Amino acid sequence: MMAITTKLIKELREKTGVGMMDCKKALVETDGDIEKAIVYLREKGLAAASKKAGRIAAEGAVKVVVKDDKVAGIVEVNSETDFVAKNEDFQSFVEDVATQVIDSNAADLDAFLEGNWKEEGKTVKEALNEKIAVIGENLNIRRFARIESEGCVAAYIHGNGKIGAVVEASCDEVNDKVKTCLRNVAMQVAAMNPKYVSREEVPSDYIESEKEILLHQAKTEHPEKPDNIIEKMITGRLNKELKEVCLLDQAYVQDPDLTVEKYISQAGANIKINKIVRFETGEGLEKKEENFAEEIQKQLGE
Repeated sequence: MMAITTKLIKELREKTGVGMMDCKKALVETDGDIEKAIVYLREKGLAAASKKAGRIAAEGAVKVVVKDDKVAGIVEVNSETDFVAKNEDFQSFVEDVATQVIDSNAADLDAFLEGNWKEEGKTVKEALNEKIAVIGENLNIRRFARIESEGCVAAYIHGNGKIGAVVEASCDEVNDKVKTCLRNVAMQVAAMNPKYVSREEVPSDYIESEKEILLHQAKTEHPEKPDNIIEKMITGRLNKELKEVCLLDQAYVQDPDLTVEKYISQAGANIKINKIVRFETGEGLEKKEENFAEEIQKQLGE
């Protein structure tokens, strides 16, 4: 058997634009024959998918699948256009990916993509590339999280998959009241985007950094105030900010007279929120500016 060298893998990658691991696999399957490896990759839909890989995929959907109220899989899959994001075939694929997350023990995205798909003999990456070939747009499984609980997990999806949130909590029992409460808290997470569950989670360097910013602001706005007054102003402003970034301190959106912590306490069962996860589609991604008229002219060859 021919030795599969790094140089050979690099050569195949340059010719096809396909990832290193897939190139290595192709060369192993074809005994190091570059031309056969290219055919192998094309048959798998990988070489075709690579041509689309440079396109910006910043639309898409977030999906959550919850199993037995004990484990949840949340995933963001991106597409190039909102039109495809709303497509039933795409939405179904994203849900399948979220289901796959539940059955996966992958520690990172690369491991997840190399993991088994629901169809035997196929990886998640291969299933993704097949979907790219069918839909005709660049698609990207951007991130995932698997959340397991001895208590209860609950989820909320907003706006056809624009935002997804999962809440994990310990509790004395799992009943309808608890599940309703946690789903409402997941809705709160989706709407208000807290960074932390409670003040105990807030890192000390975050506090110090915010204090410095607030000190600069206060002295700029009120240079005449003595230091002790400035200190009180900083404390007040920091407290207000922490109420916004900490879930339990936030005003509960469905009843602003309550904090989230107070609302949870009313549900009984000694509920304690341990973890929150929130994905927003396209968050932090650069979106391509589309000119519809220009796009039509291109298609017409004008």
